[in-house]
Amino acid sequence: MSGFTTRAVHAPFLKKDSHGALRMPVYDSVSFELETAEEIEEAFAGRRPRHTYTRITNPTVEHLEQKIKQITGAGGVVAVSSGMAAIANTILGIARQGENLVTTRSIFGNTYSLFERTLKPWGLETRYADFTRPETIEPLIDLNTRALFFETITNPQLEVADIGGLAALARRHKILLIADTTATPLYFFNSRDYGVDIEVLSSTKYVSGGATTVGGIIIDNGTYNWAQVPRLEQEAKQFGPFAFLMKLKREVYRNLGACLSPHNAYLQCLGLETLALRADRSCQNARALAEFLGRHRKVKKVNYPGLESSPHYDIATRLFGTRCGALVTFELSSRQECFAFLNGLKLLRRATNIHDNKTLALHPASTIFCEYPADLKRQMGVPETLIRLAVGIEDVEDLSADLAQALED
Repeated sequence: MSGFTTRAVHAPFLKKDSHGALRMPVYDSVSFELETAEEIEEAFAGRRPRHTYTRITNPTVEHLEQKIKQITGAGGVVAVSSGMAAIANTILGIARQGENLVTTRSIFGNTYSLFERTLKPWGLETRYADFTRPETIEPLIDLNTRALFFETITNPQLEVADIGGLAALARRHKILLIADTTATPLYFFNSRDYGVDIEVLSSTKYVSGGATTVGGIIIDNGTYNWAQVPRLEQEAKQFGPFAFLMKLKREVYRNLGACLSPHNAYLQCLGLETLALRADRSCQNARALAEFLGRHRKVKKVNYPGLESSPHYDIATRLFGTRCGALVTFELSSRQECFAFLNGLKLLRRATNIHDNKTLALHPASTIFCEYPADLKRQMGVPETLIRLAVGIEDVEDLSADLAQALED
């Protein structure tokens, strides 16, 4: 099986279902009985693969992980309760007090908050470079740097870095390259092909099938020598290429308790089967709306990586082809005009999320980034005049008509 959707639809069960079900059942059970005391001892010691407790493993969640592993060709996959849980579990699995990460301020607001307000007080430093200017990155790397962290398309700045260049830099310094690929779904971007070691994403978005459930995914591409990570030294000796996955399953993921519910895993398995169809439609719609907004007299600036006017067009099209994501941002003349536009919408929804089936409009500066002072928002590329559209799968003529009437009100 080679096609994305074929693999998503026909990924086999690890064990044959006793009733011959064509879809993995929802195992809504907290615990699982084993036959003997010896068998449960073997399971808890990790010497025999068995499900014992859903916070640690569950058959329905495991099936989602196996589907994604088969689709991506990854070394291993861990499904968690949200995209933020995916980032937090990953960082806590590879770094410790006194070490650092190098990233950019052009990242999602909650991710920045995780680094600065949650992890920094525990002794993990985050250093910030301009990932569109690789020469700013290398001076920040030292012997305590554990990873370069970036978003494939930043949200909401819509920057696109040269991922191949980042991979070469990470290899030269023997550090991890971690990519948040939420904006570039598995269907049209395989991070392993571009040298990414660890991929994290919010499966709440494209994978869930239209914002049906919250979830997150950690993908280990199996490309990194874990003996190079001090925190994983013992696991690397014992488990080799599976050191990171074992660190998560036996410690970090287990202890943090950010597990994905079986019901959510079931819906996300279902969402995977139609992901390609929805991604194609939403990306097509996004490009069409970006072109429409670029022609409107009230719009001061439009940003979409798939437009030739974007400074990231060459890199974006080289990485993603014609599917440059479903996020579009544009600027109006003032914050007041942004609010008037949002209040004038009749079809588009005023809500936060991306890659819903519905098109959502948001003012990032007063919502996702509201906790940050004005000067920091400017550094993060989030002006008060910015509107973000998370484009859905509706008929594009209806979306354009609603944008037009809201801009004229």
